Amino acid sequence: MADEITYADFERVDIRVGTVIEASPFPEARKPAIKLLIDFGPEIGVKKSSAQITVHYNLDNLVGRQVLGVVNFPPRQIGPFRSEVLTLGFEDEAGAIVLAATDKPVPNGKKLM
Repeated sequence: MADEITYADFERVDIRVGTVIEASPFPEARKPAIKLLIDFGPEIGVKKSSAQITVHYNLDNLVGRQVLGVVNFPPRQIGPFRSEVLTLGFEDEAGAIVLAATDKPVPNGKKLM
């Protein structure tokens, strides 16, 4: 378990919901990954993300899916790709990533409360 934080610490992490509008292969990545374009609504816009989600997801079943992402981390260069948000997920029993998502649709850009 991580160290205890305050509610103010939690509030500094800006987690938003967005819809994947494009998914493409990322063969240059060291670990198998997929490049995502995610629409976080009019306030934040469309952002790029690299996600190591190739075990449970493919390009066809990602487009249109809502995902959660941290939108206030600085961009990260991953090989030739600049990832702008951290797409969130959990490891399954085998260590493969399962995306974190809402159980009902919500407007793009809504903040996790």
